[in-house]
Amino acid sequence: MELANIEKLVEKYENATTTLQEEAILKNYFTKEDVAPHLQEYKFMFTYFATAKDETYTKTIKLEPKKSKKRNFKWLAVAASVMLLLSVFVGKNQYDEAQERKKAEIIYAQVSKGLKLLSTNLNKGKQAVATLYTYENTVNKIIE
Repeated sequence: MELANIEKLVEKYENATTTLQEEAILKNYFTKEDVAPHLQEYKFMFTYFATAKDETYTKTIKLEPKKSKKRNFKWLAVAASVMLLLSVFVGKNQYDEAQERKKAEIIYAQVSKGLKLLSTNLNKGKQAVATLYTYENTVNKIIE
């Protein structure tokens, strides 16, 4: 009967639903010498827990002041400032180039408009000269 109870408690222990009293029962059972053969793996686990509880750390811990983080923050602030200035400089150059392109596009549009106007006026002049040639040709025919 006790073995069946222990097996139920092991199952509850694996599901993390045991109480502290039930864990104490398991600890007492697995620290004894007579453990069922199919539960031997749990004996190693519970004996490890019992021996690990007695271990202590014997070395001394040296506490040093943490000055390096303050220095790192200073260098981080300097690096951020440099990056900010660099990005402003690059951004300003790109903005100026964009403004120059806009000015060039406006000038190109104005020159194109002027050339179209000149072209239409030259075509009107060409037509006027053509009519003059026809008048001159007819006058020359009459004179001859």
